Amino acid sequence: MKRILAAAAALLIATPAVAQDRMTLILDWFVNPDHGPIIIAQEKGFFAEQGLAVEVIPPADPSDPPKMVAAGQADLAVSYQPQLHLQVAEGLPLVRVGTLVATPLNCLLVLEDGPVKEIADLKGRKIGYSVAGVEEALLGAILGQHGLGVDDVELVNVNWSLSPALMSGQVDAVLGAYRNFELNQMDIEGVPGRCFYIEEEGVPTYDELIYVANPERMDAGMIRRFLRATELATQFIVNHPQESWELFAATSAELQDELNERAWADTFPRFALRPEALDEGRYARFEAFLAEAGLIEGTRPVSKLAVDLGAE
Repeated sequence: MKRILAAAAALLIATPAVAQDRMTLILDWFVNPDHGPIIIAQEKGFFAEQGLAVEVIPPADPSDPPKMVAAGQADLAVSYQPQLHLQVAEGLPLVRVGTLVATPLNCLLVLEDGPVKEIADLKGRKIGYSVAGVEEALLGAILGQHGLGVDDVELVNVNWSLSPALMSGQVDAVLGAYRNFELNQMDIEGVPGRCFYIEEEGVPTYDELIYVANPERMDAGMIRRFLRATELATQFIVNHPQESWELFAATSAELQDELNERAWADTFPRFALRPEALDEGRYARFEAFLAEAGLIEGTRPVSKLAVDLGAE
């Protein structure tokens, strides 16, 4: 009998695991510390524990991920709350299903020892930007807090060359720089910068990075499991920041430098501790902000922009 039981136990151990559900996630950019919970969930086996096999794909073009999800070519994409409002207003079938980075990272960046000591000093100066539309609305709100308007400055499209344009003197400030990356990059290069935090300067706070899905195609149960895995990963990161950094950096030689290590330390406190949870007021306020700025026509109810799958 003991031999029979032992043989049965061995058979159970050898039985293949139940097939995992496959998911495709398109990132917003190449892998970097902003994606910490995703990579840690992969490396720690949290996705596998949730019965998921997640394929994480950096985009060929950063503007593609939401479009791919809308077209049914991916299950999820990492995107940005401000862009979501515009895309939904344009008719794309998208909805926020979770949060990755729960605070703005964007800032108005100037040289630490430059001529701009306060925002009012920007009058008559050049401000670099990368993305037309939303960033102009953000800038208008920031300047308006200090008695200025967009007409009081010269806007320069520097493409994605934000900190180089500032350090070289091409512009006096840039909007769209990330406080966890560009600030560290400039400091490492010996040209320190200083951030004006946009959420302290008249811009409604928002979720910087979110997960978006196509509400007409999404598998809500599978997405809940995905978010549970990233929640577990975030808990691990917060409890073990150095160990999690080492685990994250070990996934690619390109991540193993001072800039990424500094960015990791500045980013992990901003990860959403409850990625499923939805702050409806945050989305309603930003929708109204964009409508007032003339970037969208009318406003949509929050239910058309974002959902809390855990509350369903």
